[in-house]
Amino acid sequence: MQKEPISHQLAASQAGSPPAPRGETTLSTISVVIPMYNEAESVDALCDQLRSALSSAPWSWEVVFVNDGSTDETALRLIDQVKRFPDKFRFVDLQRNFGQTAALMAGIDHARGDIIVPMDGDLQNDPKDIARLVAKIGEGFDVVSGWRRDRQDANVRRVLPSRIANKLISVISGVHLHDYGCSLKAYRRDVLVGFRLYGEMHRFVPIFARWQGAKITEMVVDHHPRKFGISKYGLERIFKVLLDLLLVKFLTQYDTKPIYVFGGVGAMFFGLSGIGAIYAIWLKLFSNTSFIQTPLPLMVMFGAMTGTMCILLGLLAEVLVRIYFESQGKTQYAVRSVIGGEEVPLTSDGQRTA
Repeated sequence: MQKEPISHQLAASQAGSPPAPRGETTLSTISVVIPMYNEAESVDALCDQLRSALSSAPWSWEVVFVNDGSTDETALRLIDQVKRFPDKFRFVDLQRNFGQTAALMAGIDHARGDIIVPMDGDLQNDPKDIARLVAKIGEGFDVVSGWRRDRQDANVRRVLPSRIANKLISVISGVHLHDYGCSLKAYRRDVLVGFRLYGEMHRFVPIFARWQGAKITEMVVDHHPRKFGISKYGLERIFKVLLDLLLVKFLTQYDTKPIYVFGGVGAMFFGLSGIGAIYAIWLKLFSNTSFIQTPLPLMVMFGAMTGTMCILLGLLAEVLVRIYFESQGKTQYAVRSVIGGEEVPLTSDGQRTA
């Protein structure tokens, strides 16, 4: 039986103001987004810390809690907090455990602030750092990434793999940050527009933002030892991180030109096939080695077949990309702003209207 959304039990508050353009320092509403999964023991203390840290803030704020299918009393305790402070706390209840990335995406979708500040709900992030991150956004940055320089986790099982992963991500992406795994970050809402999070991709938002031209910086934040429960991550996440990084790089740099990827791989196979064919002929002419005495002819055939299939897949991907963009009216570019003149609307086929 489908459970009734908890949001039906809570009063709706007024919608936030529209986001300020990039570069402006006017900050209107801050939305703190916190995915929660089996963190019942942390709920009350976390809410107290949030209210204490944000009560003197010079801007309006809200906290969006997302219950990611918790099996303990997390949901009940969050509901109690939201009922006590309905003007500040909001609650989104997912029907099952979808993972941190999906929960974060749900929180962003339901947030109403100009600035989005994700953070963990295990009390390891310090709510006092939120004001510092937001103040840095106010200086003209689009993304401010937290850096847990003095990280309070197990060195071998958590810290060392995280440092290795951060180095690899920085080298592959070209976006050099010390701590991609820190959930505590601040984003202008406009850098998140049009970007959907899947898999474990929440840690790569700064990469996507930089590739879209966002101005990024990082800031040292406090990190506290875990008081309750256990970490939801292990060593296996390094492999997932690398796969997701490969996907992010493809989606952001080759989403409109997939033929470059598939065609490049196809050309590589054709090249290997050609080298194998030349070597097989050389052996036949100068070493009197029959074609059937080596596996080279078979390798040449499979190389040519694989190259052909890669190029055909690239052509098919190009067709799909055009269907994706044109059927939904999407563009392959993003406009920061337009200054001067009267904007002239276009028809569906791209022609100027009268």
